[in-house]
Amino acid sequence: RGKMTSPSPTHSDSSGSSKHDSNQDSWEIVEGLRGAPASMQEPDRQQGFLLKRRKWPMKGWHKRFFVLEKGILRYAKRDSDLKKGKIHGCIDVGLSVMSIKKKAMCIDLDTEDNIYHLKVTLRSTYMYIYMCVCVCVCVCVCVFFTSVCHSCPQWISTHLPCSSQECAGSPHSLVHQTSNESKASIPESISEFFDAQEYLLSSSSSENEVRHCLFLCLDLSTTSFLLLSKMLSVTTHLEHFFFFSPPPVSSVITLTRRRSTLPSPSPTSSVSLWNILRNNIGKDLSKVAMPVQLNEPLNALQRLCEELEYSDLLDMANQTQDPYQRMVYVATFAISAYMSTYHRAGCKPFNPVLGETYECDRPDKGFRFIAEQVSHHPPVSACHADSRNFTFWQDVRWKNKFWGKSMEIVPMGTTHVTLPGFGDHYEWNKVTSCIHNILSGQRWIEHYGEMAIKNTNDDACQCKITFVKAKSWSSGVNEIEGVVTDSEGKVVHTMFGKWHESVFQGVPPSATCIWRATVLCPCVYPMPADQEQYYGFTQFAVELNELDSTLRPLLPPTDTRFRPDQRLLEEGNTEGAEEQKQRIEQLQRERRKVLEDNNMTHQPRFFKKSKDDTWVSNNTYWETRRDPGFSKVDFPLLW
Repeated sequence: RGKMTSPSPTHSDSSGSSKHDSNQDSWEIVEGLRGAPASMQEPDRQQGFLLKRRKWPMKGWHKRFFVLEKGILRYAKRDSDLKKGKIHGCIDVGLSVMSIKKKAMCIDLDTEDNIYHLKVTLRSTYMYIYMCVCVCVCVCVCVFFTSVCHSCPQWISTHLPCSSQECAGSPHSLVHQTSNESKASIPESISEFFDAQEYLLSSSSSENEVRHCLFLCLDLSTTSFLLLSKMLSVTTHLEHFFFFSPPPVSSVITLTRRRSTLPSPSPTSSVSLWNILRNNIGKDLSKVAMPVQLNEPLNALQRLCEELEYSDLLDMANQTQDPYQRMVYVATFAISAYMSTYHRAGCKPFNPVLGETYECDRPDKGFRFIAEQVSHHPPVSACHADSRNFTFWQDVRWKNKFWGKSMEIVPMGTTHVTLPGFGDHYEWNKVTSCIHNILSGQRWIEHYGEMAIKNTNDDACQCKITFVKAKSWSSGVNEIEGVVTDSEGKVVHTMFGKWHESVFQGVPPSATCIWRATVLCPCVYPMPADQEQYYGFTQFAVELNELDSTLRPLLPPTDTRFRPDQRLLEEGNTEGAEEQKQRIEQLQRERRKVLEDNNMTHQPRFFKKSKDDTWVSNNTYWETRRDPGFSKVDFPLLW
């Protein structure tokens, strides 16, 4: 880059002359302290957040925590990272050339090897803009709810039970029930909004500061788009709720506040993996009994549901006219399914027992999901999710092999998605996963292989995504590369990024961000506090095993939420969990022996085998749930 030219630095005092004010628009080089007395007191330690510019692929301003002490400037993503020694950079300010632009509040540090671009932002302005965005979204949703509720009070009073008539009389109350973020009322938020507006109008914040903070909070490339998508997902679900076939009352009940943390942090494991695995090198570990301390309080069936954490990408796909762009969204959704595994290499999910089920009804996300363990040998899990914008299903079987220092997970089966808006039917394969440092060191997971995505109803475009295997001589990890091609094999779109962070479409420097993960987009996908201490769960994962009093009577007794060993582990009782786990496994062996003695085979209740040997939903789960209800249906005793 060319050298920066700047005017001669001004030496006027802080009171400022007109000449000094005019120079605030240009860059100034900060000079050293000439003639300073030797007895000058050393400045105190300074710390706080600044904005730092990054290059591609994460081009733009990113918030970083800086500490300036004894002339050394260190920075990291957050304060806790610095305390752990996870430093992103260290700058000797005394040996650097510092240039500032006062009006724009910009700082450039030239260390010869690198140039650091920093920007100061007023926290009050940032928080004001952030609140404005949040409140505006809430107000938009509130207006929608209010208009709908006022337009059909007769429908509400007719179809909702007496216990819900308060909602019919107060649309704002119904809106408030759908909030998962805060119990603060909408009117209070609006009042705070106007208080903040008065503050801003009376403050000295410059137009550039406000504009910068606005772009920082909205992050127009991705965040606002996803926010609007989530609003659209909610509104389409409510449109269906009020104007189409009346749903069961349970659909109203599920719109409740969800938990934001687990009851207990993950326990410290003292289990020797070597004693367990040394005799099983090269074998399928799915048949090897593992102690409960190696598990996380989620089930493999719930892990399948976790793949829908970013289902809004499918919502966007179903609203996109261009078939090639639809393929980009579908491919990005397939990649996003791996994001949650990044923080979860330390534990494994519980293995479902034969006949175990799991449901997840999420009106806020616009889908409902069911899963069932349809086979034990070999272990096969089947799932199905439906939404107004998509249908998602798959049956998955895994082979786990231990190779001494790593464990390889090879999935088999095909994932399917249909988009009703265009009649598309997409299908793709999963890639191989490998957990490294099983016995010692920091465990980490990588995914590698090629994922082929095709539309079986239209051969106009195909997609190939490559999960790049890490190389010992390269610093690049978790990278993905992909292309969308037409029927003749010509590349229409290119994709790149990292499966645990983000996916971009196009080529630098004009690439567009299609998706960002929870850690990079917290205002859309919040992360729980102390995530590392709670199994590395995302907020969505924290909610998967939640069981409240309103949901309990609606579930079948085979639902994973009732499984005692998993529940005890979630509560931190590892001894009780281990005892229950062994009891449940023994019950499964006894049921299997009874079937073998009577020359019988297990028949799944909610899934059936298709002609191509894949498992698909028989579409009876939600009907049975509604009438006669699972309490009137006989189920086997699983635990």
